Amino acid sequence: MSTPGLVDRFGRVHTDLRISLIDKCNLRCTYCLPAEGVPWMAKDELLSREELRAIAAVAVASGITEIRLTGGEPLLRPDLEDLVADLASLEGEDGPVELSMTTNGIGLHHRAHRLADAGLARVNISLDTVDPETFRTMTRRPRLDAVLAGVDAALAADLRPVKINAVLMRGQNDHQAVDLLTWAVERGVELRFIEQMPLDAGHTWERGDMVTRAEVMAALEQRFTLTPLPGRGAAPAERFLVDGGPAVVGLIASVTAPFCGACDRLRVTADGQLRSCLFARSETDLRGPLRAGADHAELAALFREATLGKQPGHGIDDPGFLQPPRPMSAIGG
Repeated sequence: MSTPGLVDRFGRVHTDLRISLIDKCNLRCTYCLPAEGVPWMAKDELLSREELRAIAAVAVASGITEIRLTGGEPLLRPDLEDLVADLASLEGEDGPVELSMTTNGIGLHHRAHRLADAGLARVNISLDTVDPETFRTMTRRPRLDAVLAGVDAALAADLRPVKINAVLMRGQNDHQAVDLLTWAVERGVELRFIEQMPLDAGHTWERGDMVTRAEVMAALEQRFTLTPLPGRGAAPAERFLVDGGPAVVGLIASVTAPFCGACDRLRVTADGQLRSCLFARSETDLRGPLRAGADHAELAALFREATLGKQPGHGIDDPGFLQPPRPMSAIGG
């Protein structure tokens, strides 16, 4: 039987679900977490493997066609391969779900082939610099070699396209845009520059400190010829051919050029809260009803209700904008 799909009041059809598997991370990136970290969720607060599969099954039956696994750092879940196999087996009206993952890449070199065998289609790897000292400063960890090994393993396991997510920070790596893209072209990975968003645990984000899309473009165009690619659709990244291709670079300008009008994404946190937007200040509890015995229809109704409540945009430029109480590590990217 055909389902009505997850459509909000503005006609946006939601087909992409981001599921956070864990809030913990083994890096302490300056724009995300304080050096000492934050209080992590207790184990019994996290969704179990069975609960994750149940929620994902409801989502897929409701019209979700793509699931992205996030964190925190999803590779810190010891049952990750089993979870991937569970979720990759789900099928909706349009066929099997497409399963991807966002990771910092640490430990991926040990697991990339197993994850691919379990059904993972592709990965996004967060990497803001390929300079060891800058990496150590920005992440507070000397783990660049481990991340680069993860990139190579993802390519070897054919988890393609391998996308690299980079945030440029003023005074830290903002002078390295050309170096990053040169490295990405040589490695055969797709680099995406993401504007820093107000999602840090310390709530210290200042718009004036953010490196903007325009600044990134200006830096790249000093070295490369960038040709816009059409057909962006609901994708967050504007994509450009680099020197005529085949290499591609993306820019995600969530702050200066928001794409909320085409957003097709929902998010489930590691403790089972459904969010209609990264910047939402309200959530719909799925874990409580699920543990109380809610059936498929009841959970599907919660998905529809949350989708209908989605706002037209994130409101960063509104005078009354407030950061969400949770940081990115607890929401899931």
